[in-house]
Amino acid sequence: MRIGLTYDLRDDYLAEGFSEEQTAEFDTPETIAGIESALIGLGFDVQRIGNVRALVTALARGQRWDLVFNIAEGMNGLSREAQVPALLDAYGIRYTFSDPLTMSLTLDKAMAKRVVRDHGIATAPFIVIESERSSPPAREDFPLFLKPLGEGTGKGISAASHVATRSEFVRTCRTLLREHRQPVLAEAYLPGREFTVGIVGHGQRSRVIGVMEIEFGEKAEAWGYSYDNKEHYEDRVSYRLAGDTEARQAGRTALSAWRALRCCDGGRVDLRSDAEGVPHFLEVNPLAGLHPGRSDLVILARLAGIQYDALIGQIVQASFERHRLAMPVAASEASA
Repeated sequence: MRIGLTYDLRDDYLAEGFSEEQTAEFDTPETIAGIESALIGLGFDVQRIGNVRALVTALARGQRWDLVFNIAEGMNGLSREAQVPALLDAYGIRYTFSDPLTMSLTLDKAMAKRVVRDHGIATAPFIVIESERSSPPAREDFPLFLKPLGEGTGKGISAASHVATRSEFVRTCRTLLREHRQPVLAEAYLPGREFTVGIVGHGQRSRVIGVMEIEFGEKAEAWGYSYDNKEHYEDRVSYRLAGDTEARQAGRTALSAWRALRCCDGGRVDLRSDAEGVPHFLEVNPLAGLHPGRSDLVILARLAGIQYDALIGQIVQASFERHRLAMPVAASEASA
């Protein structure tokens, strides 16, 4: 069975002049090689395709695949993660992970929070700041936490994201609006524990594979899981698998959000607890990083006793089940 592999190689974009932060969500050669090796180990014939432009060229040349393992993030717009799935849908080609609707919805953090809120799932109150002319919130609404509306990997999040006064709010909003050229999400700051929950599957067949608590050390940038904290996690952050009552509630909340947003095959849901210890939905990553050593989902899986190749196998198996394909026997055994 032939599997194509779509991705955005970070080095390609750095060579074009994009910055380290602009390319933070893109993949390293180690990630591509790791996924390819895992898929080959499962018995598949793997073809590297590359980014959305390379996919367009391959499709125009008549190339087709039984399934595409898609980790391409895209570069432009709030629907950038939907570009590859939309193209594959147009050609009737099956793929891993979520469809264009879910990819677009979840990248817009406010839209995702609205859907989650409508399902009765806890999420912090929020507003969306469209321009520098927007009025600051009332004094009683502070402290707030500010971040770009449609970014991942902690992009745009720093110690300045926590704002306690109107002047701090105006200053941080101005910086984020100018640097990221998109609206700003301002939500009530949650002072409790931070979790990320790994999930595999789709709909009622989806399941939690682990709840990981993110603990910040003395060297960590204050207030949250910022871009710098993620980039330098070895010195700033520690991870542990959590199984207490609050963590189990985080897992249930994450699974409810995953199903409400119709996410597929595998990914992560991020949560943070309020002052009473109630976990609240922050955001979902339906296209989670899969670097063999440093990506949160991979670290979480490893803590839960799931090695890298088995994690890739479980994702592929979930996709096969969703597409009603028969998983090869060797692949099914390897992913167990």
